[in-house]
Amino acid sequence: MSVSLPNGIILSLATAYASSLTVTAASNAAECVLTVTNTLAAGDIVELISGWSRANNRLFRVKSPTGANLVLEGFDTTSTTQFPAGSGTGTIRKINSWTQIQQVMDLTSSGGEPQYQTYSFLEDDYDRQIPTTTSAQSLAINIADDPTLGGYQAMKAAALSRTVTGLRGALPQGGFLFYNGIVAFDETPSMSKGNVMQCKGGFALQGKPVRYAT
Repeated sequence: MSVSLPNGIILSLATAYASSLTVTAASNAAECVLTVTNTLAAGDIVELISGWSRANNRLFRVKSPTGANLVLEGFDTTSTTQFPAGSGTGTIRKINSWTQIQQVMDLTSSGGEPQYQTYSFLEDDYDRQIPTTTSAQSLAINIADDPTLGGYQAMKAAALSRTVTGLRGALPQGGFLFYNGIVAFDETPSMSKGNVMQCKGGFALQGKPVRYAT
């Protein structure tokens, strides 16, 4: 049992990508093995675009690359119900560089709550529920206003491009969180007397987050 504080977390935005590589095969395994058109290095972070909806638009860490094969660390695809055999092909692209988002005042998450379908039969006098999906998830990132900083400019550029962009959180106790989504950014800072001027950023997730303990 343990508790953690977010103090010291470092947030970084993906600001450069390599060219996409074609995934010609994706295995059903405790850790998914991809066959790609080029080799990558262990520790590389890649964005996966896949025929598997549960894998699409997520970021993973490369493990044990051997020739044209590489492992997506921690990504369990053993269920052929959730990951139909032969359907995981697509593309990956490596993130070449990250830019730190400096002066983060707070980071909050919204959405991700389980959704339910309520139903009953004509002969029933009570309702039942079954889980369906989870609600859309987003992050709110408020930063202290300073247009000279690289992170400010990176968020501004990503918001203008409206392209799916990676976000990395390096946790102070060790480990990483990886998100992939569309950035929104409001350059107009808040102005309340006696309070730090802040700009509001948003991050609409396009796939489930991925977490690594180390």
